[in-house]
Amino acid sequence: MSFTHLKWDGSTPEPHQVRAGFRFGDRGTHTSRTMMLAELSDLLAETGPDATREDFRAAVVDDNVLGKQTYSNRRLTFQRLSELYGLDPAVPIYRVLRRVWDIDRPGRPLMAILCALARDPLLRSSAAVVLSMTSGAELSRSEMIRGLQTETGGRLKESILDKVARNAGSSWTQSGHLTGRVRKKRQLVSPTVGPASLAYWLGGTQGLAGSSLLDSAWARVLDATRPRLVDLALSARQAGLIHAVVGGDVIEIDPRMLDPMAEEMRA
Repeated sequence: MSFTHLKWDGSTPEPHQVRAGFRFGDRGTHTSRTMMLAELSDLLAETGPDATREDFRAAVVDDNVLGKQTYSNRRLTFQRLSELYGLDPAVPIYRVLRRVWDIDRPGRPLMAILCALARDPLLRSSAAVVLSMTSGAELSRSEMIRGLQTETGGRLKESILDKVARNAGSSWTQSGHLTGRVRKKRQLVSPTVGPASLAYWLGGTQGLAGSSLLDSAWARVLDATRPRLVDLALSARQAGLIHAVVGGDVIEIDPRMLDPMAEEMRA
């Protein structure tokens, strides 16, 4: 399943995805910012796993833990980070992100891009272009802009498209899918159990289950073969993150337990 074929244009959002913390619509953070991996990393390092939204706001705005020069920039930074990652224990996707973030440091860039894709419609609009590139291929700015135009239905002005293309390119570089500062080339990422578990959980919000989770758009972000995705599911099970059973032709994957409040939310 490709990002192009998913109904993520804001017209028909799935209720389960909305409850999980997905964001839809015509606007997105990537008109002005990237996925802000460095800021997210610094903020989560300065706050505990039980931090509330108010704790995050106080850390960024009042205590200036991210070192922004002006008060208005601190407020805007908190707003943009909240748009991308939720930063609220009441938002399921943030709860899941925080859980895997704390146990899989190498996987943090991929976990961040997965969460940002779910939370920013404009970043999602760039996914088809980047993920369809072969390893070593150079990203064409004009191709990226054409892809964005197609995915957004031509509703964005050229100046806005240019900003989104630039910021999205930076985000895919932060995640490891692209390399290079000016001339960006595609490279394959190496997923670990954290991002794999998050990808399966995101697929579950679309109603996917079992082996179909290996074929989701989220799994495509991992640049992994199907056998590798199966191995990651088994490793995630051993880590106590998800349920997974593989035997013969049977592949059962249930990522719902990844949300630390899943049982309570279903009760």
